[in-house]
Amino acid sequence: MSRAPQIKIPATYMRGGTSKGTFFKLTDLPHAAQAPGEARDALLLRVIGSPDPYGKQIDGLGNGTSSTSKTVILSKSNRPDHDIDYLFGQVAIDKPFVDWSGNCGNLSAAVGPFAVANGLVDPSRIPQNGFAIVRIWQANIQKTIISHVPITNGEVQETGDFELDGVTFPAAEVQLEFMDPAAEEGGAGDKSAAGAMFPTGNVIDALDVPGVGLLRATMINAGIPTIFVEAEAIGYTGTELQDHINSDAKALAMFETIRAHGAMRMGLIKQLDEAVKRQHTPKVAYVARPTDYLASSGKQIAANEIDLLVRAMSMGKLHHAMMGTAAVAIGTAAAIPGTLVNLAAGGGALSAVRFGHPSGTLRVGAEAAQVNGEWVVKKAVMSRSARVLMEGFVRVPGEAF
Repeated sequence: MSRAPQIKIPATYMRGGTSKGTFFKLTDLPHAAQAPGEARDALLLRVIGSPDPYGKQIDGLGNGTSSTSKTVILSKSNRPDHDIDYLFGQVAIDKPFVDWSGNCGNLSAAVGPFAVANGLVDPSRIPQNGFAIVRIWQANIQKTIISHVPITNGEVQETGDFELDGVTFPAAEVQLEFMDPAAEEGGAGDKSAAGAMFPTGNVIDALDVPGVGLLRATMINAGIPTIFVEAEAIGYTGTELQDHINSDAKALAMFETIRAHGAMRMGLIKQLDEAVKRQHTPKVAYVARPTDYLASSGKQIAANEIDLLVRAMSMGKLHHAMMGTAAVAIGTAAAIPGTLVNLAAGGGALSAVRFGHPSGTLRVGAEAAQVNGEWVVKKAVMSRSARVLMEGFVRVPGEAF
C-alpha cells in the first residue's frame, strides 16, 4: 500500500529557562500550517509525538512532560515598535489538542536569541558587542516582552556563568521584561471581568471547592491566569517535590477540581467541563512562609535565603521548577499588599521576592502602583538563560496534517 513520504521542515530545538521546545519560522511551515487551524495543530501534534497513550512521546520531539511538550512560531512583526511576533503552542501529551490560551515564560528567553540568529531582527538593532534589545509581541496574550540578548562579535552569546536552578549547566543570562503583564486574558486594555488583573475585584476570595471546602484564594491575571491558595489549607507545607504530588492520583484530582472552579470564578470558562479543553490556563499554585527544605538536586535551601515557598501545577502535574509566566504572576502578586503571595512573603511593599520551588530558588521583581484606586503593574522582570540544542530539519509523515 502506497503511503505519503515524510516531509522535512526547518526547525530549531531550544532550551529556554527550564523548558525545551521546537522553534519554527512561520514562513518555513507548510502553507496549510501557516494559518491557525486544524492543519497547524495536526502538524505540531505530530512533531511533538502526541497524542501518546503511553505518555512518553517516543515518536516525536516531546519528552513526556509539560516542560518539553512545547512549540514556538516566530515571524517578523508589522506592529509599530516591535521586532517579532511570538506565538506559543502548549501541546497536550495524551490528548489530540494544542492549547493556545497562554504564553510560556521560560521559552520567552529563547525567542530573542532565535530571532537574532535567524535574521528576524533588523541588523541595525544588533550591536557588535553588548545587548540586542529585542521587542517581542506575544501574540497569545497580546502583550510586549523586552528581551536583552547578549551579543559577542555580532553573534548571540549563549555560553556564560549564569546559573538557573532547574538547569544543570550555566549559560549566558537573558533578562526579560514583561510589560504591563496584568489583564492579559482579554487582551491589552481589556478591563472586563476575565481581562482584569483581579477578575473578581478582590485580592483574596473565598473559593468553595467540592470535596475540599472553602479555600482562601488569590486569583490574578498577570503573566498567566493563576489561582494561588495556601499550602496549609490543602494539607501541604510548600516543601513538596514532584513525586510527592505526581504519584498521588487523589491530589492531582483535587488540584484539577480547584483549577476548574477557579477558572469559573475568574470568568475564563462558562461550564466546568470546559476546563479539560483548557489545560494550559489557569495555573494553580500554593504558597507558604519560608522554611528549610531539600531541593530535588539535593541542594539545601535555607529559610533565610528565600521570602516564601511556591509550588505550581502545570498541565495537571507539579512542575519540576517554576513556569516563567507563573513567576511573573508570583512577582506581581507579591508586589500588591494583601494577596496570599504578599502575605506569605511577610506582607508590606515588596518590589522583588526570591521564592523557593522544587529545584531551588528564583528571584522576580515587579513595579506596582495604585492608580485611581486600582493596582497597576508596569512590568515584571526576571532572568533566564537559553541555548540552541539542535538545528536543521524535523521530519513528519506527509499525511499527518
